[in-house]
Amino acid sequence: MPVPDVARRLRQGQLKKSPIREIMKLADPRNIRAMGLDPADVISFAGGWVNHEAPAGLRGQYAAIADDPALFHELGAYSPTRGLRRMREALLAFDAAFIGTPGLADEHILLGSSSTQLTHTLFTTLLDPGDRVVLFDPSYANYGPQLDLGPDGVEILWLPVFDAESWTFMADPEGIMAAFERMVAAHAPRVLLFSTPDNPTSRLIPDRLFFDLLSIAERAGCFVVVDYAYRAQCFGEPAPAHIAASPAEYPHLIRLHSNSKWCRGLGRRLGWIEASPSVIEAVEVVQQSTALCPDSVHQYALATYLETALADGSLERYLADMNALYRRAARHTVDCVRRYLDMPCLEPEGGLYTVVDVGRDGDDFVRDVLPRTGVIFVPGSGFGPALNHGIRVSYGPLVRDLDRIEEGFRRVGEALRA
Repeated sequence: MPVPDVARRLRQGQLKKSPIREIMKLADPRNIRAMGLDPADVISFAGGWVNHEAPAGLRGQYAAIADDPALFHELGAYSPTRGLRRMREALLAFDAAFIGTPGLADEHILLGSSSTQLTHTLFTTLLDPGDRVVLFDPSYANYGPQLDLGPDGVEILWLPVFDAESWTFMADPEGIMAAFERMVAAHAPRVLLFSTPDNPTSRLIPDRLFFDLLSIAERAGCFVVVDYAYRAQCFGEPAPAHIAASPAEYPHLIRLHSNSKWCRGLGRRLGWIEASPSVIEAVEVVQQSTALCPDSVHQYALATYLETALADGSLERYLADMNALYRRAARHTVDCVRRYLDMPCLEPEGGLYTVVDVGRDGDDFVRDVLPRTGVIFVPGSGFGPALNHGIRVSYGPLVRDLDRIEEGFRRVGEALRA
């Protein structure tokens, strides 16, 4: 019997493939061996993950749960769809200690199984068929494919924020603001979505531009969804004011958070949103039919850890040490790009990445360099048209191995000069 067809959007290739996943497939050990390379000798700058140690206290909370049969049994139950109250209260305490968001309260928070799941749930909640969504050019590569899985016919509008000629990010805030005003007037977008610090550039949006865009969107009845996946990894002091922009003061603002990056919870999936109570109520209705509820064990362990680590000061030390680790790796990466490649790149202001101008099609560059050097990058084209001649470089997986970072760029530099 033949297998029935899958959905039309998949049959007809309407759903975009992630460029990151495509490169990771290319880097499969079988493909690497076919190139005559040793997989153990491959250096990857493609992965968007952190590689610092999770807090020892958090690991201890998981051990305590496993050692307590009654508690382990209890946490096998469903949590509320919005998440455990204890977890929500711990997040409020975390924010009060490190962010200071005005007016943030329990009614503004909903937990989900991950920020990826919550992004898709938000699209289902906020968008109708044919609506328009504004993304920065460049933007996180997963936004486009997720929008394709949302309501039918959603259109992406690209807001240019990157100058490929000067290789600068948001160098013209007035021009960006004017372009967004024109988009709003001409197309009435339903959502503006971006991250800060940004993926792929690891740059921060300037405070003034952030609040100007927020005001334009408010007047137009447009939601602003801000992805703060790398909020705990802002290198500058003091932190920018927009990190504490509050949905209590801006009801059209939705803040999206991930547990993945700051405490290396990549595989312990947990995320949350902060939004006006009316949005939270609507998302809760949708989440009942998607994730149902976030993981009870992860919530309990993280909440208990946060309570303890906030009280004894260990969380502040942990965050400071983690931030210093990534700041050092970021500076080393940029230094290696300049010494070995002599190509334009951006100075990270947070996060895990920089983008490099390779002067030609980024996809071709990545596929040319890999078999010659055993070094993997992600082409910039998947993040938006502005980076067609660029690559994204991630120092996150190699944050504790600066020599490996240097070796990777030394190999590429030698290959390009050969």
